[in-house]
Amino acid sequence: MTRTLRAFGRRVRQARTLAKAFQLPHQPVVAQIIPTRRCNLSCTYCNEYDRVSEPVPLEEMRSRIDRLADLGTGIITLSGGEPLLHPQAAELIHHIRRRGAMATIITNGYLLTPEVIRALNDAGLDSLQISIDNVMPDAVSKKSLKVLDQKLRWLAAHARFEVTVNAVLGGGMPHAEDALLIARRARDLKFQCTVGVIHDSHGQLRPLTRREQDVLREVAALDRPLFSFDRYNRFQEMLARGEPCAWHCRAGSRYLYVCEDGLVHYCSQQRGYPAIPLATYTVEDLRREHASVKSCAPYCTIGCVHRVAMIDELRDAPVETLQAWFGSPGSPTGMPLPVRALVGLFVTGRTRRLARRAAGRLLGAPAPSGGGWTRAD
Repeated sequence: MTRTLRAFGRRVRQARTLAKAFQLPHQPVVAQIIPTRRCNLSCTYCNEYDRVSEPVPLEEMRSRIDRLADLGTGIITLSGGEPLLHPQAAELIHHIRRRGAMATIITNGYLLTPEVIRALNDAGLDSLQISIDNVMPDAVSKKSLKVLDQKLRWLAAHARFEVTVNAVLGGGMPHAEDALLIARRARDLKFQCTVGVIHDSHGQLRPLTRREQDVLREVAALDRPLFSFDRYNRFQEMLARGEPCAWHCRAGSRYLYVCEDGLVHYCSQQRGYPAIPLATYTVEDLRREHASVKSCAPYCTIGCVHRVAMIDELRDAPVETLQAWFGSPGSPTGMPLPVRALVGLFVTGRTRRLARRAAGRLLGAPAPSGGGWTRAD
């Protein structure tokens, strides 16, 4: 019962975050914040860690979380390095929740124990992503299913938060089929599963082999919720074929990456741009970066930034975007019935403004103020 109630509350807060994002076009949706650059592993493809950094002091981390909350950030993620190496990781999760944001964490899983999982439960963690690169450890990565399967079983037994297992393809990983085996294990344990395309040191594409492309499609075909954003990662199919993806990156606005020094960057692979201290980051910075064109975007493989940008695609052109996701251009009848019903209720129907206003009040989102879903009006 506790898990069910927490899951329901989490869904309500997720819906509230999305509703606010539709109404406030420059408000950050997701921020990744680094409590420590240090990691207990040394995967050869990774450029996001070191062996020597000290954890960011607790009070400084709280101050950064406060600033993100003041900017209206809906989801704050602890990343790294390995964030569980921070001695007050659970306290940071608790502070994120206390400030009204959703709290998530990305971990390699090595430090998970039943006691750590219970501490994350008590802190109010909403979601944990654990990355698993292969079935058996090798020279590229020790994040293997063999080592981490016990951690997954502990999560299945004790976690009251959402768990996502992320597998990878490309980048010299020798066994493409491992990603499919990892995804199936995740589904067996009732976890969500995603697959990422390993990028180079600048976050750019490393084209997949034909077999890797086949595995990507097989993982995508696994059963997933109808409205999961991972369902719409069409950009991965294009990148896997070596084709550029036409999209507008919202990094620096909808998505923020805050390094251990407290600077805002576009993402983990574009550190140095714009490199403005979070303490002085303003709404004007959010507006500027919302509109800026990033030259790295066409071959970018950073999935979380792509998914955040999809909110603005849906906000700016709802019918066209849903047709691209579910149906054929110019043919809304090709979309599933639940999607057509929502389009009629909130986008094209005569009572759409009333429906939006009622949904906004129910979810605690601000009233429309000239922005959002304008083409449908």
